[in-house]
Amino acid sequence: MKLNNNLYMMSYMKYRVLGIATGLFFAATSCTEMYDLPADKDFISENLTYSNKLLEPRLGMTTVMNRLNADNSTLPVTFEIINPRFGDGRPVGDFLQVVPTYEWIREYDGEETSLQEIENKRQLVDKPLFEVDAGGRFIMHAAATNELVMPRPADTVLKTQDIRFFDLKLSNSGGVRYVKDFQLIPWREIPYEPSTDINPYTGGIAPDPNAPNDPRKRAYILPTFITNVVGESTNVPLINNNQKKDIVVYIRPFEGGNGNKLRFKFLNRDSLPIYPLEFNETRWDELVHGFNKEVTAEYVQYDVAYPIPLTSITTDYAIGDRAFVEFGYSRIGWGGTRIIAGFGLAFKIFKKGDWEIVFHFKNDNPKFDNE
Repeated sequence: MKLNNNLYMMSYMKYRVLGIATGLFFAATSCTEMYDLPADKDFISENLTYSNKLLEPRLGMTTVMNRLNADNSTLPVTFEIINPRFGDGRPVGDFLQVVPTYEWIREYDGEETSLQEIENKRQLVDKPLFEVDAGGRFIMHAAATNELVMPRPADTVLKTQDIRFFDLKLSNSGGVRYVKDFQLIPWREIPYEPSTDINPYTGGIAPDPNAPNDPRKRAYILPTFITNVVGESTNVPLINNNQKKDIVVYIRPFEGGNGNKLRFKFLNRDSLPIYPLEFNETRWDELVHGFNKEVTAEYVQYDVAYPIPLTSITTDYAIGDRAFVEFGYSRIGWGGTRIIAGFGLAFKIFKKGDWEIVFHFKNDNPKFDNE
């Protein structure tokens, strides 16, 4: 009998609590309808801010900048660029024009076996050259070039009337906030990296940092590493330092391709071609994510997709956001030991075209012969 009473009490309490909860729900609903109470609104902080209002992207490459500090505001927030203008008040809209821009529709993983397979994973979509994403980050897309958006002046003198300003409108159901007076000062397009050979203001050849006023001298790109490369005539290791540069690199366009070529060349101290297969330890089939390899007496060439690398993921051909190439050869040294010599370059190429990467042995040729 005691057990039945307990069960009765438990059922009674269960339905009593349910009844109270139901009553409170209908009461709250009735009050809302009766008194026309407003719906809950999002919160938008008075202190929405950015750590930096000076934006200096490099044209010709995708640059993501400066995430919003939302200060606990309810997300998502809607962003709108308003009042674009030069420093003297003239309206400006070049950086907001809509152009075709590449967008990945399937993941690139570095395992693709043809250019067509790569191209099937991305498509051109119309986007503003400069925009704000859902997280409040500013994005300058790679489609923004020197021809579409004028970069900072070549004479390095930056006047207020040359600076682009804009304001940002931020809103959610809780209200509207404004962050004013962003400055956009883009750098001139640089088609590749390393770009130590390019003057960032003019786009011309950079002066020698050790003799900047000597027009006979210039800056160079240097290999990322050199190991065991010995000079043919000096029989001493080739090196690069502030005083001596035995191997320099040129990244330059060439004519006669189809717009998707990349070739590697090697020049001796007389600027004559070195037969590429002299570098007999090079893994030519694994050098770059390229196709239709062509070997001639002067270069090795591939069909490739640009930019290089295509993304920042690590693949067999790239580490992080740079492609990496390594060239090697072996020879027998003193005592019959086998010596592996090599050199390489970590690089990027942003601009689609036909490019060659040239390694120039300026002071002495590499020694291929055995001792």
